Amino acid sequence: MRLIRKAVDILKEGGIIVYPTDTVYGLGCDLFNKRGIEKIYEIKQRSMNQPFSFVCSDLSDISNYAVVSNYAYKVMRRLLPGPYTFILQASRLVPRILLPKRKAIGIRVPDNKICLTLVKEFGNPIISTSVRIGQEESMTDPCEIEARLKNRVDLVIDAGIQSTELSTIVSLIDDVPEVIRYGKGDADVF
Repeated sequence: MRLIRKAVDILKEGGIIVYPTDTVYGLGCDLFNKRGIEKIYEIKQRSMNQPFSFVCSDLSDISNYAVVSNYAYKVMRRLLPGPYTFILQASRLVPRILLPKRKAIGIRVPDNKICLTLVKEFGNPIISTSVRIGQEESMTDPCEIEARLKNRVDLVIDAGIQSTELSTIVSLIDDVPEVIRYGKGDADVF
């Protein structure tokens, strides 16, 4: 809990952290910190037209940030927490910087105790994007991450070597499930 509280303090001060998920290490900041989000775009060398997803603490928290139909709720209740990113219509609470072209967002509830405790303690969703630069593979070793990003992030939470497998991305917009990316989550359920 000491490390979680340190990470929460860093997020509250506008910092950038690296944290474990149930797939790869995530690079994140407070969902409502525009400068932090811009900094993550710089670190990732990513176009501002490619939005980031974010992590919520549980299924009930998702409805604050997205329009959740009965169908979407049933699907997510069955699969979350887990290695999925669900694309949903964004609510008005989602910052504009995350909505460059459309009003849809990606939301995760990873099956990782450290990640979920961090988000619960922080009280806000946290940006979630894989720790990889440009077209490189995701970095799995926290020591390598710290060495490569030490001057660009404020904290790396070391949870050991993580997977290289990304989350499965599924759009649930208009209650029509569409697998956008195959990853660790079983896509056969769709």
